[in-house]
Amino acid sequence: MDLSVQVGSVALRGPVMTASGTAGHGDELAGYFDLSSIGAVVVKSLGADPWAGNPSPRVHQTPAGMLNSVGLQGRGVEYWRTEELPALLASGATVVASIWGRAVEDYARSAELLAGLPEQVVAVEVNLSCPNLHHGSDLFAHDPQAVTEVLGVAAACGKPMWAKLSPNTERLVEVAGAAQAAGAEAVTLINTVMGMAIDVETRTPRLGAGRGGLSGPAIHPVAVRCVYDVHAAHPELPIVGVGGVAAPEHAVELMLAGASAVQVGTATFADPRNVARISSGMESWCRRQGVRRVSELTGGAHG
Repeated sequence: MDLSVQVGSVALRGPVMTASGTAGHGDELAGYFDLSSIGAVVVKSLGADPWAGNPSPRVHQTPAGMLNSVGLQGRGVEYWRTEELPALLASGATVVASIWGRAVEDYARSAELLAGLPEQVVAVEVNLSCPNLHHGSDLFAHDPQAVTEVLGVAAACGKPMWAKLSPNTERLVEVAGAAQAAGAEAVTLINTVMGMAIDVETRTPRLGAGRGGLSGPAIHPVAVRCVYDVHAAHPELPIVGVGGVAAPEHAVELMLAGASAVQVGTATFADPRNVARISSGMESWCRRQGVRRVSELTGGAHG
């Protein structure tokens, strides 16, 4: 059967990728499975400069997922290119880079530093779910104009752009349309849902930064709804579905909602091999269902 999928101009050998922020900046998962066997490794979002991240505690387990406030810790684009990317390329992986920023200028610098990447890096995911310091606490992904501005400068990376959007806005469909108009070849749906947990004994927040992002099975129905709504409004816009994928059926569900490919994130914390297991599980599901091309699943729930 044919497991290949197309995300805009990017051809992938399979529909399953890692999700940014859950598999490190390099080949951290290579000891658990063959990184060349999945669609792509999406690295943790990179800033133009080193960034220490948020205060601890940074992670808290919830009944059906995980709260995190890591704060995009990393050593910056230049360190990644020289110290971490080579080993990832040597693993045979297809790579998707990811960038973040607190201002439009940050994205511009990160994109410029990514220019000239090797062909194995097939796309750049632009993480727009970051606070826009020019407009208070609003996320870039909550404002179509801000999305347009960021993607305008991020094009300096010279690679196809995927806009990673937030579910924490009623303007998601509008924002997705703005991303497409601004040059994004695809949108990644979704990032984490805003959440918080409080220790009732100490009466203090569980996370050092107070609030955090909820991921895992609890947000999967939110992800399915977001993918479905955006595909219904923009059927020609490729979508990468992510959110609570812990079993092959979850990945299939996102594709039926409208995704062209999927990402696995929080499930890797339970077992790093889950990415490969979900990938092979999708193939088995398709064989049982008589599906000859996995790409045929995209949008299948829309009738």
